[in-house]
Amino acid sequence: MKVIIAAAGTGGHINPGIAIANKIKEKDSNSEIIFIGTNRGLENDLVPRAGYGLKSIQAYGFNRKICLENFKKMYKTFRSIGEAKKIIEEFRPDVVIGTGGYICVPVGIAAKKKQIPIVLHESNAFPGIAIKMLSKKADTILLGFEDAKARIPNAKKIVITGTPTKVKKREILDSKKAQFIQQLGLQENLPIALCFGGSQGAQSINESLTQIITKQKNSNYQIVWAAGPAQYEQVKEKLADCKMAIEHLEKVKIVPYIYNMEEIMNIVDLVVCRSGAMTITEISNVGKPAIFIPFPFATENHQEYNARVLEKVEAAKIILDKNLTDDLLNEMIENLVKDKKKLQKMGDNAKSISIQNVEEKIYQEVENVITNHRVKK
Repeated sequence: MKVIIAAAGTGGHINPGIAIANKIKEKDSNSEIIFIGTNRGLENDLVPRAGYGLKSIQAYGFNRKICLENFKKMYKTFRSIGEAKKIIEEFRPDVVIGTGGYICVPVGIAAKKKQIPIVLHESNAFPGIAIKMLSKKADTILLGFEDAKARIPNAKKIVITGTPTKVKKREILDSKKAQFIQQLGLQENLPIALCFGGSQGAQSINESLTQIITKQKNSNYQIVWAAGPAQYEQVKEKLADCKMAIEHLEKVKIVPYIYNMEEIMNIVDLVVCRSGAMTITEISNVGKPAIFIPFPFATENHQEYNARVLEKVEAAKIILDKNLTDDLLNEMIENLVKDKKKLQKMGDNAKSISIQNVEEKIYQEVENVITNHRVKK
């Protein structure tokens, strides 16, 4: 099997692509896989790190604003169809897989021109512009959420597969859980809220949490907080201004980034975070109650649509970013953690929408598309 995967920009697009590539390699060790991205995004770090080749084209995301810069980006993106076509001609793939985002448009159009079958994967509950633009051209569209299906009416075939992620539900022994909590410098007898705002952090969430900590509002719960590599030092300085050392806080553990997210998410009682598709998937996989603060500037406001998926099944609460204050966040956390039965019910509800064997489902659909294309030829 020879596969091109179009994935660029953020981890939310690239990581599912890598997970799909890994599954293909697991099933067929002789498969050949390359990625198409740009020379600007996280793909330049994540793809080579995962062991795959990366080809770059001059594609750009653009908004609907009428301005010279936007027209330049549009021109370069549509010109990059030729660049993508050249890569396809040289590599001669059996299928092209796109995991959402602007890179899919030129690569998808080039694949269609070369009569290569196309599989698209959309992680979000509200499909992006690229997926909608390519919906008629794609042989199959794979979705992370059932809610997205009605928003792609022109698709030839849609399959709900879920979104691949490394974070799964784990049964952790009480002794092991106690060890984790001790390593974090926290207490076993108080509930823990895991807080983060994506890989780079989130300023509004960080500001509210800083206020909660400096005002010592979290008397009834503990906080594990990934502030983001860029914002960690800012948080450290703000705490220092209040005569608080970030390394010696009571009932609080602050780090730039959480590398063992699966372990941490499995031992906490509540999650407070943005609502990217990967995060929603991880929370539902593990079965944790959540407070979502959707990123307000996400394309098509898709983070709020993602959050509504879990709110609808009574697994999450939502605070819109414009309404976020330390008082509101603290009150919501306190009201949830004091009711263990409610937390458990919310967690069970989150688990109810989790989709199992995601990578296997995706692999089967990719294989079906390739087989059907060969039969038609």
